[in-house]
Amino acid sequence: MSKTFDRFASLIFLVLGVAFVVGSQSISASAYGSHVGPNIFPMGLGSLLILLSLRLFYETFKYKQEGKKEKEKLDYKRFLIILVGALLYVLLLEEIGYVISTFLFLFVGFQTMQKGKWLNSVIISGAFSFGVYLLYVEVLDGTLPGLPTWLGL
Repeated sequence: MSKTFDRFASLIFLVLGVAFVVGSQSISASAYGSHVGPNIFPMGLGSLLILLSLRLFYETFKYKQEGKKEKEKLDYKRFLIILVGALLYVLLLEEIGYVISTFLFLFVGFQTMQKGKWLNSVIISGAFSFGVYLLYVEVLDGTLPGLPTWLGL
């Protein structure tokens, strides 16, 4: 990417991160039956976004001098696959549950970015989906959409 684009993007991400943190302050601190309130994730994600945007802005000072610009070919096919996958993930999260929808989204994303290595994609997608679910629901006593009732589990 270019230095100018990365600096501009880092400033946009910084503003978004601050908006997440400020917006999370207006969300209640605790939900019924949960020790982890709904304000924790937006605040954490906003803080992480602020830190990463500051890191990106800092990294732009290390860029080498831009010489002859090469026109990069945009990969619309991969972008559309990930975009449709993200939309389906949001729409199906309640219907098929967190574990299944997250597994499918990650698997499709990994296969879109690098075809092949199915076993690695399955292992990483499954470990992440189950790991985050168990950590959040069992350890932190939070709530996430479970497995669908039509599975009979």
